Amino acid sequence: MHKNTNALVKAIRLATLAAVAAPASVLAGGFSLNEQSASQMGVANAGAAANPENATTVLFNPAGMSQLSGTNISFGAAVLDIDAEAKSGSIRTTRTNPNVPVNPSSDGGDIADPAVLPNFYLTHEVNDSIDVGFGIHAPYGLAADYDNDFSGRFFADKTELTAIAFTPSLSVNNGQGLSMGLGLNIMYAEGRLSRYQDLSRVAGMGALALDEPYADVEGDDIGVTFRVGFLYELSDRTQFGLSAQTGTELNLKGDMEVSGLPSQLGLPASAEEKVEVPLAIPESISFGARHHLTDEVTLLAGATYARWSRFEELDVVSREGSSGDVSQILGRLSPMGIPDPINHVTEKWENTWQFNVGGIWQATPAWAFKAGYAFDESPVNDKFVTARIPSQDRHWLTLGTQWKDVSNGWTVDVAVGTLIFDGNAKVDDRVYLHSDPSTPVGNDRYQAEYELSAWSAAFEVSKAF
Repeated sequence: MHKNTNALVKAIRLATLAAVAAPASVLAGGFSLNEQSASQMGVANAGAAANPENATTVLFNPAGMSQLSGTNISFGAAVLDIDAEAKSGSIRTTRTNPNVPVNPSSDGGDIADPAVLPNFYLTHEVNDSIDVGFGIHAPYGLAADYDNDFSGRFFADKTELTAIAFTPSLSVNNGQGLSMGLGLNIMYAEGRLSRYQDLSRVAGMGALALDEPYADVEGDDIGVTFRVGFLYELSDRTQFGLSAQTGTELNLKGDMEVSGLPSQLGLPASAEEKVEVPLAIPESISFGARHHLTDEVTLLAGATYARWSRFEELDVVSREGSSGDVSQILGRLSPMGIPDPINHVTEKWENTWQFNVGGIWQATPAWAFKAGYAFDESPVNDKFVTARIPSQDRHWLTLGTQWKDVSNGWTVDVAVGTLIFDGNAKVDDRVYLHSDPSTPVGNDRYQAEYELSAWSAAFEVSKAF
């Protein structure tokens, strides 16, 4: 694995490895993650922008720190397990040259392994008007891995994105029910894309069975986004929150290696080239409301809008220009000459809404019980559903419980959730022109329907000092 080697990147990578036990799983709201806090997960993140229960408000709305007294910590982890597998009877593949023999193929197996997502948050009251905070969490992630004999291996094999954010935050309040907060997300991200290369279009090869070279791209980058939040107490029972985050573009810089090149074509066994993968991170805005219906019952609601339309393509771009070894070799194998970019995938994602409702029943001073529901739109364009991210709209049902020791301020939250998808994801993966992203190149095609299901569980420990 080839990575940037400056001291800052090394330090952040060590922190990432210490905080993230496994890469995040695919299909979690585009590549954003909902599982950031067990206390909020119990209500499906409903009203999170208006419900500062503990230090996790650093993430959801930094303005909420103004309603926490003294020093507060929250830490925990979530487990996310997604089953995603192509239905064998639905798979259809086409190659540009049908005369080239196809190696035995499979449905690729279950492509997503369980993931562990840790988090840590801290707030401190400086004075009656100012609070500061800090958080470490995993805001984005993807992980998919097909079997080596997958029918669509010329479109996807491994897809990985692991991101961790360090979030210093500040809030101020006017003492009359209005608070404002500002947070900075310093993100370190690393990613990997791999697939097999289809040489059936090589001119003059006829029905000769060629090896299938393996292309592997890895890279990393550091990016920054900003979050601003507002919290307004309408009354002692009702308050509203608004939280907005800026977008950015990561440029995952690293290397591309192509191995297993066929000797029949007079090529070296492998080749490397310096590349980068631009990755758009969307802007988002969340609205939340909290209402104490009674002293024991709290109602929560919220909505989030995300500008996923920033993510138009997934490209591998050379940092060496047309002189790179990989570009030269792929140019020899392609009737179109040296590629620019080296690899292009049309995405054209769409903007999305997520709607959440939930409730909390404070059964006793020590015990509270929670439930929530969220409808989460998939940003994936129905015309360009790829084997890397087979996705569909989903319904998130959650239950949670909270135990609090009133005498010493320790609180424990536990939550479980299930994702129910709106039918099967219908993948139709093709190669498109970079200059005209809606125009297919050749007849190469992979089609399949994917069965999707998921569950998650989380715990969280909080303490007020």
